[in-house]
Amino acid sequence: MTIKPGDSAPDFTLASDGGGEVSLSALRGKKVILYFYPKDLTPGCTTESCDFRDALPDFEGTDATVIGLSRDSAARHDKFKAKYDLNFPLAADEEGTVCEAYGVWVEKSMYGRKYMGIERSTFLVDGDGVVRQVWRKVKVRGHAEDVLQEAKGL
Repeated sequence: MTIKPGDSAPDFTLASDGGGEVSLSALRGKKVILYFYPKDLTPGCTTESCDFRDALPDFEGTDATVIGLSRDSAARHDKFKAKYDLNFPLAADEEGTVCEAYGVWVEKSMYGRKYMGIERSTFLVDGDGVVRQVWRKVKVRGHAEDVLQEAKGL
């Protein structure tokens, strides 16, 4: 399944860091920046998460909520969040159902070896639950700023 601008964002409720849970439908009325990343505590994912962390005050000025999502456990998210002082929820999609619903669980290739993994992707969802922008195969540097500019225009 491929989600594109204009589609309804698939709803979800997932465990999150700190023993909580995060639900897309509970955030109705706010913009949501939902970014999917492959794995906690890895270089690219750390850079991306820290960029969103640093830009969070600007996102809050657009009435947007940032949520990071990977297939790591909530306990691993706790370690990641504590180590890098991340200031937004990290959702744990251990079963991969949300990754599947958003079409980010894909076949990847590294050094000639094929495997399944998360394609680094971000979705900007408006207050009505409609996807307004999609970034796939994200290049980390400058991405948070690109998303922020798009959120400001929404």
